[in-house]
Amino acid sequence: MIEPEAPATERGPAPAPALPARVAASTAPSATRRDLQLGRRLVHCANGCAIATAYALIFTHQQIVHTFGAIACLVYVLDRVRIHYPELVARAPWINRLLFRAEEEFKESAMTPYAIAILLTLLTFPKTVALIAIYTLAIADPLSALVGITWGRRRIVEGKSLEGSGAFFAATALIAGTALHVVLAPAAWPLVGAALAIGLAGALFEMLPLRLDDNLTIPLFVGFATWGVCALLGIAPA
Repeated sequence: MIEPEAPATERGPAPAPALPARVAASTAPSATRRDLQLGRRLVHCANGCAIATAYALIFTHQQIVHTFGAIACLVYVLDRVRIHYPELVARAPWINRLLFRAEEEFKESAMTPYAIAILLTLLTFPKTVALIAIYTLAIADPLSALVGITWGRRRIVEGKSLEGSGAFFAATALIAGTALHVVLAPAAWPLVGAALAIGLAGALFEMLPLRLDDNLTIPLFVGFATWGVCALLGIAPA
């Protein structure tokens, strides 16, 4: 005897419609960490620089926390929508190809730890320290990848080159020295020593083959390193 078909309300939610294989292939990201992916790195840089500059020139601490907290929530929700509603991304296939990597097609992208790290940095550190950490994430991180992928020849550890790490060191030291000089104006020798120490600490940490997303770890480590270096050299970050 054939059982009667269950009413629609008893069958549970219908599965998400599968994309045709040809469409799915055309929208899937193909880039990996070893690719330049300049569009993604420019967005990475522009976002971090915009946040840090707005904090430096426009917003109070409370205002930037509230504003970026809302942005971080939006980033998280949009990333989940991208994962669970691929049919929406299929309408704009350039999004995946330009901004995401192959390993991020079906899981959380680096945008989420990036937003979380910036929010934690804003909440945790004094303003000058937070600015150094965020600018380092925005500028030194993508610059080191660009230099390492393009010109890196001498490998230090897997996936890291001396050239890329040197670019990270130089950019971080310059960022730290500029921020400390503009905001705190310490004496010359403590300023130079702090900039070099922060740059070296950041570059050494960036070389570590951690399994954690570097968008999350770099600003937090640089923030704590800057705090510690300033304390050792008698610089009181505001």
